[in-house]
Amino acid sequence: MSLNARAAVLMDADSGRILYGKEADSVYPMASTTKIMTLIVALENNEADKIVTASAYAASMPKVHLGVQAGERYRMEDLYYAMMLESFNDAAVMIAEGTAGSVEAFAVMMNEKAVSLGCTQTYFITPNGLDAVDEKGVHCSTAADMAKIMRYAIQDELFRQITQTMHYAFTDCDGKRSFSVHNKNALLTMMEGVLSGKTGYTADAGYCYVCAVQKGDQTFIVSLLGSGWPPHKGYKWSDVQTLLDYGDKNYRYQTIDISKEVPDRQVHVMNGEQDFAAVRAQETNYRFLLSSEDKVHVESVLPGQLEAPVEAGQPVGSIQVFVNGDIAAKSHYAAINKTDVKRTWRERLLRK
Repeated sequence: MSLNARAAVLMDADSGRILYGKEADSVYPMASTTKIMTLIVALENNEADKIVTASAYAASMPKVHLGVQAGERYRMEDLYYAMMLESFNDAAVMIAEGTAGSVEAFAVMMNEKAVSLGCTQTYFITPNGLDAVDEKGVHCSTAADMAKIMRYAIQDELFRQITQTMHYAFTDCDGKRSFSVHNKNALLTMMEGVLSGKTGYTADAGYCYVCAVQKGDQTFIVSLLGSGWPPHKGYKWSDVQTLLDYGDKNYRYQTIDISKEVPDRQVHVMNGEQDFAAVRAQETNYRFLLSSEDKVHVESVLPGQLEAPVEAGQPVGSIQVFVNGDIAAKSHYAAINKTDVKRTWRERLLRK
């Protein structure tokens, strides 16, 4: 596959499995795709009607910017649209300061969220994605990590609503200034099924883009870092199309029946009225997005023995389903019937 991006990922949004990767785990700056995480953290920690006062620092942000002036007041939700549709850098700083009190404190929240999502190679310094370095490192991520972040983000209905909005108008809280913002995510008008997307560019990062697109019953995440530099602004759109075409052509949902690999079993029971407990796989049918080349295998583990009492439905052991060697699903066996503790002849008489 020929791509312009120096790093790229095509992910199945349902499972989080990477279907195609190019330098998927290589660390690069990610420019304004950073704002995906900024919006996630803000949505989870603010009320929409919260009022934010612009600081001198926010007002000093370089273009692209809303042009706020120190002391002006704005609704938090209006700033979300300004940040995500037009990628305004001052709006991102106002959101960060309004949420956490400072950009530095907000970056801590961003990094904590990234860790919780399994992003091991991502480090946030700024809420707007401007190139930055501090004593701990460089503002950076990977194509794989950015795909994970977008996969999480599209689960939020308001996140999708904001990023799908084509036009939005608002004023400052005092009604002195009016603004109209327009969505710069051209993919929204290029194809159907776009759930979300965020562009980005800095001199170090190049053109970056992360999006989620629904095609039939499939939902794909595309993550691109360094997809060309000026004047090649359109490279990212051809890269997106190439990856989506690859996913659409090669992957279909399949239901995998693993019942033959995990038949009903017997496990010895210590001190039980019955010597053995019958156990059955809790789940035997799994639905995966697979290509003709994907290999599925199952590994199951049962304990050598159980201690009575054993309750019906009690989880026993583990079942793991792998696709190409990576865990795609986890389950377990469950006891079919209850097994009581063995009683003495005197206990049995008293029970009667």
